[in-house]
Parts: sequence; structure tokens; C-alpha cells
Amino acid sequence: MSRKRFLAAQERTYGASSSVLRRALMGGLVLVVLLAVAGLVAYLTRAESPASAQPSPSPASAPPAASPEATADEGEAVASPPRTSDPIVFAKAATKVLWTYDTRSFSRAEHVAGLKRWMTGEKKYADWGSVSDQIPSPVLWSRMHDNQQRATAKVGEGHFPQAFKTALAQDPGAITEAYVYAVTVTGKQSIVWKGSGSGAESRSSTLAVQCRPDKACALVGVLPNVAP
Repeated sequence: MSRKRFLAAQERTYGASSSVLRRALMGGLVLVVLLAVAGLVAYLTRAESPASAQPSPSPASAPPAASPEATADEGEAVASPPRTSDPIVFAKAATKVLWTYDTRSFSRAEHVAGLKRWMTGEKKYADWGSVSDQIPSPVLWSRMHDNQQRATAKVGEGHFPQAFKTALAQDPGAITEAYVYAVTVTGKQSIVWKGSGSGAESRSSTLAVQCRPDKACALVGVLPNVAP
């Protein structure tokens, strides 16, 4: 196995043993919600477009128009989140930053701080643990820095998983408690390291995104399994 594959494999599995319980609970929560148990977080989405499933916000309260993707300013470890009310637009931008890093130029602490800006401010729903599981450990980040490893991402398509559309069709009002949507995003991550080494792999993730009518979207968490 090449050095890159070894490091990348470690990165993808980092935190697995320490977060099994939390991720299992999150997966269980999603299952319970799909079974429409009242009072739990609605990891659901609308069967049609977001605009057709929730009341249109008034011009005074509507968030700024959607930007297609977030772009990092020079000196930023992580791009700023886009100001959008579209769950799919936001999820695609969030997936891109989750799959992107540069250990040559930024510390792990800077990367973590950048990702935290994407999180919802509603502690009841925020699952930072599922996001931090996507970040290499301090030791691994240091090794990747020594190897000058960085990654870029090209995002393909995003969609609402069928299970969530089906669940919401059965209970259209469920979304109005938390306004949390599940979005599955596919794409490709490309990794480069010193010595002209490089590699790429196709990836998919399902994110939970909160998009209240009067606020811009924010990240809730990363689901433990990809929902088709």
C-alpha cells in the first residue's frame, strides 16, 4: 500500500472506534424519525422542491439569494458557508469543504474552526461529533503535514434520499419542527502529496441540513450511512 493510501485510509477510519456509540445513536434516531415517532428530530425532506413544501418567507425575512458554492478567501483554511435557503445547494457546498483540506498551509485547529462556522447554532440539533469524525486526528494531521498532503473535491449531484421523501409524504407536517433535511451528495476527492504523488476516488455522503424559512441553511451533521 502506498503512503498516500495508508494515510487516506487512516483518515477515513479516524475516530471510528471512539464514536461507534454516537454514530449508532444517530442512525437509530434517523430510523425512529422515519417511523414517525412524535417529538424527535425530523431528518426528513420534501417530496418536491424546498419552495413548494414550506411557506415562502416574506421579503424582509428571506435569506440572501443562493450562491452556487462557497469559495475560500486567501488565508482561509475553510471556505465560508454560502447564504442560501436551498438544502441541496448548501449540502453540495458543505460536502466540498468536508472533502477538502490543505495540511501544508493550515493547522488542524484552523481547519476545525473553519468547519464550525458551517454548523447550526441550535444545540438541540447540532451533531458536531459526526462532523469532527471527518477530520484527521492531531497526530495524523501532523503526519500528513510532513507529507505535504492536501485534497480538493469536485462535487457532482445532490438529491433528497427516497426514504426521506417517502416519510415526509406520509407526514407532510413533520418537517416544520426542525426544518432538517437529508441530502445525499456524490463527487470525487483528489489527493496530492510530496514527490508528485496523487490519487482520486469517488465518494458519497448524506448530510443533515437545517434550512428554516427565515434563516440561511446550516449544517446539522453527517449521517453514519449514505442514503440512496
